[in-house]
Amino acid sequence: MRQPNLLIFLPDQQRTDTIGCYGGAKVHAPSLNKLACESVIFERAYVTHPVCVPSRASLFTGLWPHQNGCTRNGVALDRRFPVLTELLQNKQHYCCYMGKWQLGDAPTERGFDDWVTTEKVSDYSQLLNAHGIPSDRPNRAYSRLLVSTLSFELSKPKFLQDRACQFIKEHRGDPFILVVAYVEPHTPYNSPFNDEHSLDEIDLDPTALTPPGADIPLRYRLIRERQHAHAIIDRKRLPDLYYVGITPEEYRRLKQRYFGLVTMVDRSIGAILGCLESAGLTDKTIIVHTSDHGDSMGAHQLFGKETMFEESARVPYLVRMPGQRRSIKVTQAISHIDFLPSLLELLGQAHPAHCQGKSRVPLLRGETMAPENVFLQWAKWSSIASRRQIKRALDESTRSIVTTDLWKLCLRDKDSNELYNLNVDPIEAHNLYHSGKYEEIIARGRDEIHRWQQTVDDTVNI
Repeated sequence: MRQPNLLIFLPDQQRTDTIGCYGGAKVHAPSLNKLACESVIFERAYVTHPVCVPSRASLFTGLWPHQNGCTRNGVALDRRFPVLTELLQNKQHYCCYMGKWQLGDAPTERGFDDWVTTEKVSDYSQLLNAHGIPSDRPNRAYSRLLVSTLSFELSKPKFLQDRACQFIKEHRGDPFILVVAYVEPHTPYNSPFNDEHSLDEIDLDPTALTPPGADIPLRYRLIRERQHAHAIIDRKRLPDLYYVGITPEEYRRLKQRYFGLVTMVDRSIGAILGCLESAGLTDKTIIVHTSDHGDSMGAHQLFGKETMFEESARVPYLVRMPGQRRSIKVTQAISHIDFLPSLLELLGQAHPAHCQGKSRVPLLRGETMAPENVFLQWAKWSSIASRRQIKRALDESTRSIVTTDLWKLCLRDKDSNELYNLNVDPIEAHNLYHSGKYEEIIARGRDEIHRWQQTVDDTVNI
């Protein structure tokens, strides 16, 4: 019996509320909205660590960042830790990775049969060279800022769309695993779709309009100060703000551009799904859509990731099973640590003993599983400044829990702690940790974190 295909869409830095089923009704994303109507929708999915490399390493290894060593960006995944394609027994699939990788050794050294590259000197840069686009980087490569000014026809999403459709046509007769990893909607917030949404369609997060409290962690306050400083510099050096802003008007314009990037990715995904349908493979393919982290996009007057706030740590997670025709909503919180074991079971593979998560396939089949606490990490790294300048903030570690009754507790070794009741305060506007009213909840959450640390050999003293 032929194994199902597996198609994974992995955009970078996509918030949950950019898809209709997560409250993003104003975002122009018809392809993702259509996919959601036939998918299992995990309404509350969390990454393991809200920044690119640690999150991606956990997705593909099933290990926590402190276990696989990828605790910050710029760290290559050690060869001792196998990824999805290296864990396939009696491999039947032709495996291709397209787009942003970031884990060190090339995917083709990690069990993938092919890799279509888009970063630095790459297959994509060769396309731009062939079209006579002047480069702005050594070896005829291109910066992301330059690429963001090009037409859709020359964009990375269109390039990935064309290569993915070509791949599907060439491998329609054999089972395949295809990962399409977009850079977008990551910064710079600039694309041919800047004006796709009217400013009237852009709602700012409530916390973007209120003065930030003094009870949030020092690292978050320093990130905000750095971003404000960069915004002032960018006003002078760039024709528009492509990264961060300060005023509500700038927040709104940047969010408009961010939504445009989501639309650009959505158009690419729609075309790839159309090719899958034309090849007669839609109902022979498991289709997954998720992201490595979200984007604050002005919430709490922050941009990007690196925080435990919902906008940063929570991501869309859709899974369409072969033949699925209706949506199934899973309301309980789950973790990306379960991503790999779930995919392996769907592919008929054994659960590796070293994987820290568990398969959530029963939920994909409409069955029930007991809700469990979800844990998150942050590990002593940030892009706020040099270690010498701000040693305390750079040297901070966080361990967080989202309990089954939706309390979020963030404990730190060298910074302020946080407690939010996500049931009544989903925008995390009120840090209750220091109120003196919730000591029992804090104690329960701390005990759960400590028990989890013991089970995963996490030695950070929180």
